[in-house]
Order: sequence, then C-alpha cells, then structure tokens
Amino acid sequence: MTDVATTLEQPQAIEAFTFGEPEAVLDRREIFDLFECNLIDGRWYEMPVSVDGLARMLRAGVHHASAIDFKAKVLASTFKPHAMLDGVTMLKVAKEYLVFGNAYLEQPRNRLGEGMKFKHSLAKYTRRHKDLQRFGFMPRWNEVHEFRAGSICHIMEPDVDQEIYGVPQYLASLQSSLLNESATLFRRRYYTNGSHAGFILYLTDPQPNQGDVDGIRAALKSSKGIGNFRNLFFHSPNGQKDGIKLIPIGEATAKDEFLNIKNVSRDDQLAAHRVPPELIGVVPTSGVAFGNVVNAARVFARNEIQPLQTHLASTINAFAGEEICRFETYRLPGVDEPQSQPLK
Repeated sequence: MTDVATTLEQPQAIEAFTFGEPEAVLDRREIFDLFECNLIDGRWYEMPVSVDGLARMLRAGVHHASAIDFKAKVLASTFKPHAMLDGVTMLKVAKEYLVFGNAYLEQPRNRLGEGMKFKHSLAKYTRRHKDLQRFGFMPRWNEVHEFRAGSICHIMEPDVDQEIYGVPQYLASLQSSLLNESATLFRRRYYTNGSHAGFILYLTDPQPNQGDVDGIRAALKSSKGIGNFRNLFFHSPNGQKDGIKLIPIGEATAKDEFLNIKNVSRDDQLAAHRVPPELIGVVPTSGVAFGNVVNAARVFARNEIQPLQTHLASTINAFAGEEICRFETYRLPGVDEPQSQPLK
C-alpha cells in the first residue's frame, strides 16, 4: 500500500485588537481650564485665547462670518451718531467685540486737556497692563505704544475664568466651524484630484487579449485630473453576458454624509450666534419651511440685538461720563412703522 501524503492547509491565525476604553469627549473639557492670561515682558497681559486664531476663524466658516457681519451691521445701522462717536467707529467696535469678545475706544485729549473725538484701537493688538489700569498697543511683542492712563474704554464679553479680558461667546462652536471647513476642503480636493475610487471595473470576459486590457487601463488613467468623467466605449465580439461589470463604491453614501456634515455644522454655528437662518440667506431644504421671517426678525431684535445695544451703550457712556452712545429701536421699514392711510 502506498501512503498518500495529505497536505493540510493551516488556517491563518486570528488577530484581535481593541480600540481602548471608551472615553467621552467631555473628559477633555479640562483644556478650557488652561486658558490664562500670561504676562508679556513681565508687564502686559496676553489674551487667554489666540487672537490670531480668532481672526483667521472669521474666514473659515461661511455662516460664522455671515452671522457676525450681520449682527455688527444691524448694530451700526441702529446707532445714533454723536459728535464724539461716529457710525464708522461704532461698526468697527461692534465687529471686533463680536469676533474677539473685546473692543477698545481711545479718547485723546488736546493741549488744553479737553477730551476729543473717540478713536478705535484694534483689539487684535491692544493689551492690558498688569496693573489693570493702563493699556498699550502691541503690534509685535517687543514694540509697545502705551496709551495715556485713563484714555481707553474697554468693552468686554465677561468670562467665567478671569476678568482681565473678555472672550467671545461662540467658542463652543469653533469645532463645528472647523468641521464645516474641512468638509468643504475635502470635497474640493475630491473633485480636483479626479482619481478617487469611484468604481471598480470588473472584467471576466475571455475575449479581450492583453493588448485590449492595456488599452482599457490607459483610457481609465487618462480620465484623471482636468477633463475627467469621460465616457468609455468597450466592444467585445462574442463576449459573455456580465463579462464586464461596473461596481460603484458608495458614492451616494459619501454625498449624503457630506451634506449631513455641512448642515449639522451650520446649525451649530447659527445656534451659537443665535441668528435665525432665514435672516442670513440660508435656503430651506425641500419640504422644510422656516416660518414668518418678520416674526423671526422681531424675536432676534429683542433677544439678541437689544441686549448688545444695552451693553455697548452702558459701557461707553459710563466711561465718557455722558450719553454719547445711543441706539434706535430695531424696526422693519414698512412693517413696524405706521403707514399713512390713502384718501378715499
């Protein structure tokens, strides 16, 4: 009897691994507790949040920038100009207050010691002295112009961790703004690249020879980059049924995920700024209605614009010692104003 050698294929070893213990995002909230105002050159306090980062974030998200610009212009449009404070200066103050949580007005004095017209000082470069009484303009860490004592009006959004500077109230939505930007950049690169895995061309037809296969490969490669999405013609005489198949790779899912990310991150940004979407040009999706835009504008004016007007006016007027900052009530022309009745 001849022994027949039997070869048994050894199964591949099973590999198991874990992703670690589940951790909640809130467990990393301590990073916000690290916000502190460090001293520059032992004299001037630095901002607890990067002002350069906040300035760049203004251009990162469409809805983030639009909401800030919208509120700043509404505040400026309702401002009543004064001989000591004009509308252009108020627009700058309102926008920087909303972006940085800080805004600064300087009141120079003439040779007689009389107060002159208020001027705007860029919040990105204005710093507070360690005695909390003086202010300086610092375009670079080693260049400081110190303002005259008592000449700077500091308007700030109160912070719960420190009282040297204000911080913007939209910090909680920064991750949503960055996610929105990342989704847009990814989509741009996706289309610009043109070589994404859109489908698998599965060829089982025995008729094509190697030259035909190479020709198909070259045609697919030439469809990358500019001029992509070209049509491809394939002819196989006496070919078998299903000899060539086109298998898409989840393109619809990727498209839906992109839209979901954009919409959810947009809603987070608008919620942080408390701006109704219909007021900044957001187009409602199919089957969704925003409601009465007039009522939305009225609620927004009462709950958001009026508190901002009160805060700005009270801070500036308390510093000036007189009422130089006044705002009109936010009204919709032709709607909130009484209309004259035509004669019959």
